[in-house]
Amino acid sequence: MILFALIAALALEQVRPLDVRVFVLSPLRRYASFFDSRFNDGRARSGVIAWSLAAMGPAALAWAAHAALYMLQPLFAYLFDAGVLYLTMGFRQFSHFFNDIHLALRMGELDRARSLLGEWRGRSAEQASSGEVARLAIEEALVHSHRYVFAVILAYVLLPGPSGPLLYRIAALLEREWGAAGRPDSGEFGDFAGRAFAVIDWLPQRFTAACFAVVGDFEDALYCWRTQAVRWPDSGSGILLASGAGALGVRLGMPVFEAGDVTGRPELGLGDEADTDFMQSAIGLVWRTLVLCMLLLTLIGVANWVGR
Repeated sequence: MILFALIAALALEQVRPLDVRVFVLSPLRRYASFFDSRFNDGRARSGVIAWSLAAMGPAALAWAAHAALYMLQPLFAYLFDAGVLYLTMGFRQFSHFFNDIHLALRMGELDRARSLLGEWRGRSAEQASSGEVARLAIEEALVHSHRYVFAVILAYVLLPGPSGPLLYRIAALLEREWGAAGRPDSGEFGDFAGRAFAVIDWLPQRFTAACFAVVGDFEDALYCWRTQAVRWPDSGSGILLASGAGALGVRLGMPVFEAGDVTGRPELGLGDEADTDFMQSAIGLVWRTLVLCMLLLTLIGVANWVGR
């Protein structure tokens, strides 16, 4: 039934794409702002209390709703799960940007590709070359496929009912809104949000990176993971990018010209420079990873059924 809920959510998203900014991100930002305005006094203790209420509260309510529906009729519980998954995961939350950038580069419309990339990343890419646009788009796709698909799947499998996906999505937003990068002026209030999400995402990051390695070039992915990930400023994203780059046989990272200045970044991966062909390969890597996840869930379900 877990597999049923996941397939239902993914299928629903393809048939009826959700405007994430309107129906998910904006309400969650207002939700985070509500707790911030009432608890943020710059102290770490207040941050712990606010995070616990904001993240754990909805997760507990979701689990309780799932349990109540399951007692009434198991199908209702998994339909409820599918609805929560529909709101918290999905390819369409990042794939439309990636596909539009890919198409623009294929058509030779570099200015349009730069504009789309800048809108996606929230940073200007007006001076980026075609190769840099492809490289940055692949990096965003690898990280976003983890955040919006594979990490949510693992959270759903490991935690009861839809509490895992909901906890993961809210924790990710609180880390972004309250953490040092989102609120540098809020003292120690956001410290716990950053640490909590790092703990929550520790296992999912490694799960996704391992899946990239299995469905891609296994040896190169593991080599890049072991030797290059630690050099990336954000170690969590570094694991995903290093493994993904090795699996694809492409070079990611490296300095880029953005916002009027050169941003120094270490090199990740092995092989050739990124281009539109590697963008197509990245799409294949993500889809193969999804198939692998579904296959693993199917095998686990069959094993549980046989063991009864």
